[in-house]
Amino acid sequence: MDAKATIPVGWFSRGGQSRVIVKALDHDFKPEETLTPYGIFLPEYDELYLYFTTGRITSDFIVDCLVNFWQTVRERFPQVKTLLINQDNGPENHSRRTQFMQRITDFVDTFHIEVRLAYYPPYHSKYNPIERVWGVVEKRWNGSILDTVETVLNFARNLVWKGLHPCSVKLVTRVYATGKRLTQAAMKALEQRFERLPGLEKWFVTILPLST
Repeated sequence: MDAKATIPVGWFSRGGQSRVIVKALDHDFKPEETLTPYGIFLPEYDELYLYFTTGRITSDFIVDCLVNFWQTVRERFPQVKTLLINQDNGPENHSRRTQFMQRITDFVDTFHIEVRLAYYPPYHSKYNPIERVWGVVEKRWNGSILDTVETVLNFARNLVWKGLHPCSVKLVTRVYATGKRLTQAAMKALEQRFERLPGLEKWFVTILPLST
């Protein structure tokens, strides 16, 4: 899972080349809108699930995307008892971020599935397989004018990665509150649910579902 850089929506130059004459603003005036892509990628199947938000990437947004994704695909994987999630050590999803860890634990208990969080250390996120997908996304609309939200979504829908279009492209319109966090006491209690790998406590965490 990973987010891409925020996209200004409007008549802005994006550089690159195009087969048609493209006229764009020569100054970066305030954009009409901004969109931030967030992706969930299954490397073994080359499947991509894209979510776009006009707001901030928050812990709640990230886990809501994960919930939507798992609700979509879980019937295909009845044998899967563990999800291994590779991601960057970002400010809203790192293993010390209280709201994220609360929400991911709720996910574990709701779907009764083990989750292992595996984080890439600083300057190593390029090894995350989804980064290669982002390169294809950028190439797809390189040199084009992303003048409306629907234009961005259409480019995303028509993206081809190894012969496949994204399995889904969703615009998330919900506005998420920022700065949500647990109290120290609540996080201390929640910490009892985590199995942190010795020596890599920050970078690899296993969360088991509560016994039914």
